[in-house]
Amino acid sequence: MTRAEKQTAMEVIHREIECLTASFLCEERIRTQMLPVIGEGSLDARVMFIGEAPGKKEALTGKPFCGASGKVLDQLLTDTGLSRESVYITNVVKDRPPKNRDPKPEEIELYGPFLDRQIALIQPTVIATLGRFSMEYVMRRYGLEERLETISGLHGKQHTLKMEFGTVHMRPLYHPAVAVYNRTRYSELLADMQSLADFEQPAT
Repeated sequence: MTRAEKQTAMEVIHREIECLTASFLCEERIRTQMLPVIGEGSLDARVMFIGEAPGKKEALTGKPFCGASGKVLDQLLTDTGLSRESVYITNVVKDRPPKNRDPKPEEIELYGPFLDRQIALIQPTVIATLGRFSMEYVMRRYGLEERLETISGLHGKQHTLKMEFGTVHMRPLYHPAVAVYNRTRYSELLADMQSLADFEQPAT
């Protein structure tokens, strides 16, 4: 698939999410005049980051990880030799849960297929999940449910996912928010992120 074809397919996903009337979160987004957050970065990325759901600043701008957690993620990318332009960043849930609450299981179930399509479009070499909700979704969706445990037990460890387009490495990571509230956790996040730099990035 060419980059232009990928872009067209991603735009279709965007339009479908904008019109997702079955979602309470979509109704809330329209009521509060916010935006869906589809994702951002290279459609040819080898490294794909998946968070849980957008926060207020993300929903105001339509950009993933642009608030306080995003600043931590940007620093982590810089410190590991990666860039936003070379990776792809998205969330499982594409609309902001009210008051930044955790996404509900039915919301993850509703938005999950859109993420599946994004993964199939981008065909990353490695998926780095940010936080327990995205970790659990990816592991359950792609056949690793029996390996599930707490994120404190799984963070930084590599798993293998079997996709239709090939093998994908998966690395569960803590959500960058942990370093927003406790800066001493940054070194732990960075240690887990370092391995991602081993995956060569395509030119953007």
